[in-house]
Amino acid sequence: MRLQRQSNKQSIIIDPKLVVGHGGEARVFVLPQDDQLVAKLYHKPTKAHVQKLLAMLANPPENPTAAKGHISIAWPTDLLIKDGSVVGFLMPRVNNMHSIVEFYNPKTRRQTCPFFNYLYLHRTARNLVTAMGALHSRGYCIGDINESNILVSDTALIALVDTDSFQVPDPKNGYVYRCGVGKAEFTPPELQGKNFAHFDRKPEHDLFGLAVLLFQLLMEGTHPFSGIYQGIGDPPSYSARISAGHFVYSKSKRVPYIPTPIAPPFELLHPTLQQLFLRCFEEGYHNPKLRPNAQAWQAALIEAEQALTTCAKNNQHRYSNHLSSCPWCDRAVKLGGRDPFPSVQAVRAGQHLQPLKRKPTVLPKRDYQQQVLSAFNAAAATPTAKLVATSKANSKKRVKPLMWGLIGTGALVFLEIMVIAYDLRISPQTFANLFPDRSEAQPATPQPTLNGNQISIAYYDQGKFHYKLGNYKGAIENFNRALLYNPNDVNAYVNRGNARYEIAQHSSNPMQEYQAAIADFDQALQINPASEQAYLSRGIVRHDTAKYSKDVDSSYLAAIADFDQTVQLNPVNAVAYIKRGISYHKLAQNSKDILHPGYQEALKNFNQALQIDPQAAEAYMRRGIVRYEIAQSSNNTYIQDHSNALTDLKQAAKLFLEQSDIERYQETLSNICVVLENKCQSFLQNPEKFITSNKVDSVTPKPSGNERGQGSGVGGQR
Repeated sequence: MRLQRQSNKQSIIIDPKLVVGHGGEARVFVLPQDDQLVAKLYHKPTKAHVQKLLAMLANPPENPTAAKGHISIAWPTDLLIKDGSVVGFLMPRVNNMHSIVEFYNPKTRRQTCPFFNYLYLHRTARNLVTAMGALHSRGYCIGDINESNILVSDTALIALVDTDSFQVPDPKNGYVYRCGVGKAEFTPPELQGKNFAHFDRKPEHDLFGLAVLLFQLLMEGTHPFSGIYQGIGDPPSYSARISAGHFVYSKSKRVPYIPTPIAPPFELLHPTLQQLFLRCFEEGYHNPKLRPNAQAWQAALIEAEQALTTCAKNNQHRYSNHLSSCPWCDRAVKLGGRDPFPSVQAVRAGQHLQPLKRKPTVLPKRDYQQQVLSAFNAAAATPTAKLVATSKANSKKRVKPLMWGLIGTGALVFLEIMVIAYDLRISPQTFANLFPDRSEAQPATPQPTLNGNQISIAYYDQGKFHYKLGNYKGAIENFNRALLYNPNDVNAYVNRGNARYEIAQHSSNPMQEYQAAIADFDQALQINPASEQAYLSRGIVRHDTAKYSKDVDSSYLAAIADFDQTVQLNPVNAVAYIKRGISYHKLAQNSKDILHPGYQEALKNFNQALQIDPQAAEAYMRRGIVRYEIAQSSNNTYIQDHSNALTDLKQAAKLFLEQSDIERYQETLSNICVVLENKCQSFLQNPEKFITSNKVDSVTPKPSGNERGQGSGVGGQR
């Protein structure tokens, strides 16, 4: 495809094979002739797209890291023309950067950059608020703040991407091009549940999302509204928690949550940062204009960074000097030796990458992306079987501990130099001489013409890649294209249905997406009536849509029928037994009859799942819930079932923790709290000790008259 730059009429050639990103509105391509730029082309360019881009080009924000030769905001630089019409734009290419999640999540941080310590997390936060301030000073708002549009380098530099989705005012006519989307976890309370297309975003709206990200950066990925629910029934969603102003670390009001024991203590933060978070999430709840702006955060982060001191035992442990001892040493012990900031010696020995139980080593996303894109480009020249064999061979490779030590030591020195370089303001040219960019694009090799099946496989692989990244719209688009070339691809239908199911989970109109997902599974089963995965996925969706149904029991029975088909096709599918057990449990709960056979059917299914997979944490959790509900209404077997329920819940919590599923771990702790009643607080002071203990009688409360009869249940049912 040949396009033309608007500014200088230069010809630009787009190679369709060099696509690096798909979205609902556009695709992104690398340019072989210019490795500093990428092209973003709209599927259906509109007049609004063009006018918004013109407003952005006329008023670009300041680049805060220009002196370092780095682009902090990937702003459009030129329009692309085809046949006299604008079809897209050019923007800076962002190289060697990762999602911010990979740095604030301790597990992925150890894999991606093990020497990225607390100092660099503070520096990342500083760079983020500086970029935000640059946008706000020009009248822009990000709008859809979330972890996916913020990238971070190994040297704590940041880049804001997907900038054409930002809210853009046009100074010439006063028109505002709104950002019509948003993620609930980062949306301020005053906009929760709103149609974003009808609201102009303001800086204070961005500042709420900014504070959430800063909290996650400095609190090991903990969301400020994430905690153990102390109420009865389903734990509220993030949207409900934020709407109610239930900041878990609140100092001014009681909230129905307590911090999860796995989270760092709030007091870990520098006192000035604590004050700003309280101002944002408490005072800002009633008056959004009181939320700290970028300048306030910048000053506080500089103060906090200057107050960092180094641990005497591990020089990778940096902590605020208002603390009397190193919190990271204590945290490493609490996490079973998994140090959030491993020492040079630990990295040299490969200890920082030791896998948890039953958890295979996973390549960082950047390596996976490169593998997928390489496979996509080589699809025509490499038979599918060879690609699969190559992938399996690569998955067996392991980097030896000595090599990790050498890489880690070099990375540590490099990071320290980078911090010094930033403070000394080394010129871009000098910096380039010291650290030349070696990421030159490889020359394109001629490719034979792809046949329809190979094209379908390539798009299907791209769709799976986008699904893994959580880009479900991009996944659907790729599965759509795969089905154009192979309309009988059962896996494409099933995975497209799964992507639609994920979108439904966060949609304001979930039934539309649920129905589309079921239609995909129906189509897959028409093509292959023996598709185990199609039955399983359809059953899960039918279970979740029951709450919207006028005939709830019929929906659960339909889900059970799908799970029946799944286990007939595969009698050792543990997930199907778990899901069928949950549906039977729901039927029993709806009946209000403790003698309903659904309770016993649920127990049978959870037992069967655990025979197949003794590590199935959810089966333990669900069985514990059912046992507790039975105990609540039984005079004779209360103590026995009560103890069994606690035993199951303890095992579930232990497994979830080992599997790094923190959300389900917190959910299980909430369930244990309900069972323990007034002993919950003492349990939460050291939950790991209780979970690993074999004793339950010492903490089992005696049944009272109020406890018998139909219980409220434990935790929430999903």
